[in-house]
Amino acid sequence: MVAESRVMRDSTAKKPEIKPGGVYSFFKEISNINHLCNALMGKIMPEGLHPSHFAIIEHLTRVKEGKTPLHLARTMQVTKATMSHSLKVLEKRGLVEILPCTIDARSKLVYLTVSGWAFHAEAIAASVRTFRHFLHDEHREIMGQALPDLIAIRKLLEDNREPWPEDDDVARPGAPTATSGIGPVPQIRSQRQG
Repeated sequence: MVAESRVMRDSTAKKPEIKPGGVYSFFKEISNINHLCNALMGKIMPEGLHPSHFAIIEHLTRVKEGKTPLHLARTMQVTKATMSHSLKVLEKRGLVEILPCTIDARSKLVYLTVSGWAFHAEAIAASVRTFRHFLHDEHREIMGQALPDLIAIRKLLEDNREPWPEDDDVARPGAPTATSGIGPVPQIRSQRQG
């Protein structure tokens, strides 16, 4: 049972505001959760498969159509060479097939095979078996409440994948200013053009 000192969320209560310096802490917690989850998923995967392979399969189950290796590399935020290697591993195991594109013969499309769909279902079932031993109703409630907000943050990040240059004069709504108390901002070389 949850400790009595825990304050339950109230839909009428004002949500806490995160200070600009707290943004790092927010994403660090998400990163730690992702790291711990991937480590656990890695122990569930069959020999030779990694959570990164499962992420590709998971993406293909969501889009339900063939995607180019380049699309998958961009989605997974990896190089084309890394994606090519991962796809070879998945293809060798019969989990994906790579077919010529019927619209553009120069490109190929990656599809899940029947075995790929079955592997996805088995991996999800294995993770459910593992998680149910320590995720209780109160934990699932917390996760359910957080999920819509996490989806909104993910979509925001998907739309803003490149850093903004320091000399950008355009004020973005809600963006911290130089005087917002986040401390000195390191010089970051930006790839974003204009």
